[in-house]
Amino acid sequence: MKLEEKTLSSKIVYDGKIMTVRCDEVEVADGHKSFREVVEHSGGVTIVAIKNDSILFVKQFRYPIKEVMLELPAGKLEKDENPDEACERELEEETGYRAKHWTSLGHIYTSIGFCNEKLYLYLAQDLEFVGQHPDEGEILENYEYKISEVEKMIADGRISDAKTICAIHRALQEVRTF
Repeated sequence: MKLEEKTLSSKIVYDGKIMTVRCDEVEVADGHKSFREVVEHSGGVTIVAIKNDSILFVKQFRYPIKEVMLELPAGKLEKDENPDEACERELEEETGYRAKHWTSLGHIYTSIGFCNEKLYLYLAQDLEFVGQHPDEGEILENYEYKISEVEKMIADGRISDAKTICAIHRALQEVRTF
């Protein structure tokens, strides 16, 4: 049996500023019909910025979960924006730093059961402070934590943002020699 689904019809049920929601009727692999609700998102970038032996973080209130979260600098892609350029823009906007050395850490999908959001992960090194300028309506606090402390914070749940955990895991694989 092929594990594929055929789209029979598709209808946009919401078209917003940062996402579109559509409802598709599909034929599943066994021939039965079903529905799929899909959130379409332009994607984004997440940056592990390493300064000496510390990682830069931001804290911000995340409305959907009504909590202040500690996470890596990140942001959504503008329409047709190249992720390699977006990571530079987002790092400077949110932290005030520019990086001289960038490494792609690949990508992740945030929630494949209902959303097509693809996040591109980057490692930024050799940082220079040039001044922070967050987007309108974006209220951030900046923090730096030693890498050893970050690993403890992930292990004990103080860092629970999935994109942050994934990006840090990949970055540490990149910078460490085993």
